[in-house]
Amino acid sequence: MFDEIKEKFIKFITSRSVMLAGVIIAFACVLLARLFYLQIIMGDYYKETAINETIKDKYIPAPRGCIYDRNKNLLAHDERADSVTIEDVYPDMKLTEKNRKINETLQKTIEIIEANNDEIDFDFDIVRDVSGKYIFKPENESDILKFLRDAYGRTSVKELKPEEKVKTAKQVVEDLCYSFSIGDYTDPQNKSRETFEAMKGYSPEIGFKILVIRYRMAKQGFQNYLATTIASKVSEETAAAILESKDQLEGVDITSSYVRMYDDDFFCFSPILGYTGKISVSELDEFNKAAGDETEDNKKGLFAKSGSDDDEEQKYDLNDIVGKSGIEKSLESELQGTKGKDTIHVDKTGHILEVSDSVAPVAGHDVYLTIDKELTKGCYKILEKNLATILLDKLKDSKRGPVFDEKPSANQMWLPIYDAYINLFVNDIIDISKFKNADAQENEKALYAAFVPKKKETIAAIKDELLNKKTPKNQLPEEYQEYMDHILDILRDKNYPIISADKDDEDFVKINKEWKAGTISLAQYIDRAIINEWVDAYKLDIENLYADSDETYAEIVNYIVAGKEGKGATKQYGLNNDHVFDTYLYKHMLYSDTITPRQVCNVLLEQGIIKAENIDPDELTVWKNGGVSPYVFLRNRLEKLDITPAQLGLYPCTGSMVITDVQTGDILALVSYPGYDNNRLSDGDPDYLTSLLMDKSNAKPMYNHATLEKTAPGSTFKMVTATAGLMENVITTTSTIGCSGIFSKSDPQHPAKCWKAGGHGSLNVVGGIRNSCNCFFYEVGYRLGTSGNKYDKDLGCAKLAKYAGEYGLTDKSGIEIAEAEPEVASEDAVRGAIGQDTNNYSTVGLARYITTVANRGKCFDLTLVDKIALDSYGKMKDNSAKVRNQINMPQAYWDFIHHGMREVVMDKPYYSELSNKGCPVAGKTGTAEEGWNPNHSLFVCYAPYSDKNEQPKIAVATRVANGYTSSYAAQITEKVLEYYFEYKTLDEILGGGESLVGGGRED
Repeated sequence: MFDEIKEKFIKFITSRSVMLAGVIIAFACVLLARLFYLQIIMGDYYKETAINETIKDKYIPAPRGCIYDRNKNLLAHDERADSVTIEDVYPDMKLTEKNRKINETLQKTIEIIEANNDEIDFDFDIVRDVSGKYIFKPENESDILKFLRDAYGRTSVKELKPEEKVKTAKQVVEDLCYSFSIGDYTDPQNKSRETFEAMKGYSPEIGFKILVIRYRMAKQGFQNYLATTIASKVSEETAAAILESKDQLEGVDITSSYVRMYDDDFFCFSPILGYTGKISVSELDEFNKAAGDETEDNKKGLFAKSGSDDDEEQKYDLNDIVGKSGIEKSLESELQGTKGKDTIHVDKTGHILEVSDSVAPVAGHDVYLTIDKELTKGCYKILEKNLATILLDKLKDSKRGPVFDEKPSANQMWLPIYDAYINLFVNDIIDISKFKNADAQENEKALYAAFVPKKKETIAAIKDELLNKKTPKNQLPEEYQEYMDHILDILRDKNYPIISADKDDEDFVKINKEWKAGTISLAQYIDRAIINEWVDAYKLDIENLYADSDETYAEIVNYIVAGKEGKGATKQYGLNNDHVFDTYLYKHMLYSDTITPRQVCNVLLEQGIIKAENIDPDELTVWKNGGVSPYVFLRNRLEKLDITPAQLGLYPCTGSMVITDVQTGDILALVSYPGYDNNRLSDGDPDYLTSLLMDKSNAKPMYNHATLEKTAPGSTFKMVTATAGLMENVITTTSTIGCSGIFSKSDPQHPAKCWKAGGHGSLNVVGGIRNSCNCFFYEVGYRLGTSGNKYDKDLGCAKLAKYAGEYGLTDKSGIEIAEAEPEVASEDAVRGAIGQDTNNYSTVGLARYITTVANRGKCFDLTLVDKIALDSYGKMKDNSAKVRNQINMPQAYWDFIHHGMREVVMDKPYYSELSNKGCPVAGKTGTAEEGWNPNHSLFVCYAPYSDKNEQPKIAVATRVANGYTSSYAAQITEKVLEYYFEYKTLDEILGGGESLVGGGRED
């Protein structure tokens, strides 16, 4: 029986039901034990952990696409680099305490970064100039208003208060400092906005940098846990120092990011490529809108409250690197990659507990340009070298330039060498702030020793003039007239105006005319400003805002001389601390022989502006021994480009050139001189960016002279007029027009003149183009506007505009970077027919025009972009130039126009060598007048020329702004053609020592 019971028991416990029940019971026991452990034993721990654990979305930057030239030479790419970032780790802390801790952390972090010779990222819509004055970086009002919208927490520009719309840069800085507690209270017992002094306890430099970072943190503060980048591309030393100090730098970390690198530091590509930088607040709207992520309805200001719209994920945030100009900006949507994302779980200390849902970043698309890297570099160097050659031709060893009663010819114009010495100071090539340093060298000390008493004496004389003498400006010495103009500029400074009025105010217009004429004194100007209530007493910190006119006048004089400490972020500098005024003092010290040109040249060596090692040792020895004059020394430096035309800022100091492929409409080279170092900008060098933005020379390095600068085309326009005349049947290929040197049909009281006194006699269309006869084309313009024996200038202008449009001169050229809108003659068809009147075109616009001439009427929308790589497997998006229109004109007309252009070049002896080598050229010179400044020099051409209707290879448009005469542009182009067709190497062209032939006709 026992065995039977045992057997039944075994059978029972081994049954499936019992075994399953046992497993279930076992699992239940384990679960109960685990629950007991988690809830009873570890309950308190996990409760705290659950409260403090946070889920973050950490975005991973993606590399931008590379940029290549047409031959697959790399022009721009991204490299990995370390960045310093900061997060707000005090979300629940009281605001004042939170501000204090973050500001202290940032100050320590900035000091570490700068101690290791790195720079913080600094892309902000306010900058400090060399005098410490705050200035809005955007030039147009709409961008400034966008910035103000964000700074004052408005949801749109329309919601800005009237007083906010007119805030100066300094006032905005003060307000933001108050918001972020960057400063302290002058009265600890009365902590109000009125007693808060911005940046009190900080240096202006450090305080401003803290402000920029705090602003960026605040702007993206509603996107939870998004770190703000403080500095990109920091050195290993900086990264190590930050990591070593992490326990003292709460929220600060080192992260991996990308930095844009431009693979040739030669300045020639920056006008095309542009540069990248940290996205600004105003750009955030623009780029997110372009990406489809933002509309006007959901734009939020800096201190706006978080809402549903803010939760929508945007493509860009304030840590992103974006294109600022050029191809980098225009193809931002192609070049910008797609960020990756990690979902991470962190505890209250920021330590990562878990990573989930990783999405890898995707690199941007590579872009292939149509430009030829080596050709572009060669053109830039040839242009710079020959601008220097023109200057050498014009420079004379003199203090003052010639004086003329009327505008002189190009042959009569020359430049005194003292203008070059002076511009070394005025253009900030020489750093005068170093003169007073303890480590200043011999000549720096000597200049400063002479400067100190000169400044003291001059300021005393200015103060005496304002308080006592009150002399009309035109009765003052020339030196003091310049000082008075500068003082009035200070008082009317748009960034901190003491005197301001509506520009249409009749009294304001009248007094400014009197000032320009010099018939009133500055004292009278200020008195009338006070009477008319144009003076802002608040900015003078006058305690009694209803002070009488004498008191107000005295405060203005005090402001001019000494400046004001004020209640704000920095002192508003008077003449005692005015950098521009100091440069004017050095200028007049040179004129008065208080300092010498030799001392100035020696300072160039002491400050390393000219490298001694770059000078021939024998020449340097002779110079040190006094055997070479400063005039010869500086000429030698210019000839060898130790000092460049752009630095001197004398005319000419800029130039541009565009070369196209006639058959395809591709741009092979687009050159704007001078360029800038886009590597330094991508590194976030704030001082370099400010120096470019505040550049005082005529060179404007950040301005693309090839695409944005417009001038009259001069005689290069005459092929348009010839086309209009032939097609409108006002001339034929056989008809002739007589030129006596004067054309008076349209305006007998003010007759138009030909460039050749006495005229050219009788010419047909070929002769008109060949001789660039103004009277021939005046007559054509007159006939175009004549209907029923009555001249109608509007009719003539309309017909010129019609054919200018056929050549693409009525709209932009089609290139993918910023370009100016063209302007066609609209006032006078007679003068418009020779490329004057209101005709205004960019160099790239003229390049499309001459390309159309070269291929007999096929007008392209030009392009800089060849193709875009859509993936890593070779899939490409083609971007061939599109044909805009075709000019339908009889081939015989084209033959005559081309023949005339060929004969223009046959007149130039410097083009004979190209013809002898089998590359005849057809072209047209042009000289465009602009006031009393030297005329602009232009030349357009194509090559090779053939009378057998064979298609040329390239077309070229060259402009030397303020280049005196068209022969200079023609000769520069000839050297480029020699390089392009490989008749000479670049070294042979640059080292040939050939001078340019100046003068000649001014057509």
